[in-house]
Amino acid sequence: MGEWCETHKVRHDVYGSGALIQDFEAKVARLLGFEAAVFCITGTMTQATALRIACAERGSKLVALHPTSHILKHERGNHQLFDHFQALQIGDPNRPWTLDELKAIPDQLGAAVLELPAREIGGQCPSWDELAAIKAYCNERGIHLHMDGARLWETSAAFGRPASDIAAGFDSVYVSLYKGIGGMGGAMLAGSAAFVAKAQEWYRRQGGNVYQRTPYVVAAAMQFDARLAAMPDYFRRTQWLYEALRDHPLLTPNPAKPHANMLHIYLPVSRQRALEIRGRIAQEHGVWLFNGANHAALPDRSWVELYIGDNLLSLSDQRVREILALWSDALATA
Repeated sequence: MGEWCETHKVRHDVYGSGALIQDFEAKVARLLGFEAAVFCITGTMTQATALRIACAERGSKLVALHPTSHILKHERGNHQLFDHFQALQIGDPNRPWTLDELKAIPDQLGAAVLELPAREIGGQCPSWDELAAIKAYCNERGIHLHMDGARLWETSAAFGRPASDIAAGFDSVYVSLYKGIGGMGGAMLAGSAAFVAKAQEWYRRQGGNVYQRTPYVVAAAMQFDARLAAMPDYFRRTQWLYEALRDHPLLTPNPAKPHANMLHIYLPVSRQRALEIRGRIAQEHGVWLFNGANHAALPDRSWVELYIGDNLLSLSDQRVREILALWSDALATA
């Protein structure tokens, strides 16, 4: 990072003011097709702030959220405790929510959140036509449509469309600077210039006005273009992996076909047994299969998340097949 800064003559920002950060914010805004974008130190603050502002502008504190949304699963009730907004759950926990489910809500919504791709359900996305219909309905009904785009760049490769096409019709978009990009942390919020200016003020009010943000932005900016350029390769590798998994029925992918370069693998063993198998294969073969394992709905079943990136891209087809065979054989004898 230091060498990159020297090469590009980077100087530290002061409270977000500086050429590096403001140029990078403008770059992200252009890529997403918005007037402006602003850095925020965490995605949690980014999204809660965006939805608070959206609800205030639309005159309703009700926000439609999928049951597996990050806000509901991982943010410890911040939207309630800080009185940002009130959440209404929408859709089935195992599928993306649909236009019909949105129409079924009788209340006037301030906002609706669509995560693309939806991480907790294996990276699933609505179809392109369904997405277009949701955008049109929200625009017609005056509902602020916000995208949780933590992994939007992965979705772009899967849809085969630029991020600006996917973001078109949304009122605001959050993107992560470390998920998929590999930065230290931080996020960007894109929207209209007026909306982004309000968000900046609310970040200050919540203690998010970090004195120097340069390290976070450098960590993302120095590899941003290369990461985005690699996304199509990651997705093609994911498609290849799905084909390879056909030979190993004990490794069941979800979704049935890839929507992004990530997926869940369902296993016919308990969470504890899955972790034991992971540890044994790592010790004996030097292969790390996955990070965490999760309990599945059925007893003695579990699932794990795979993100297809540089590691799998660098392995030969034959080596990946060998690893899948090791994993499948261990499950067969568990």
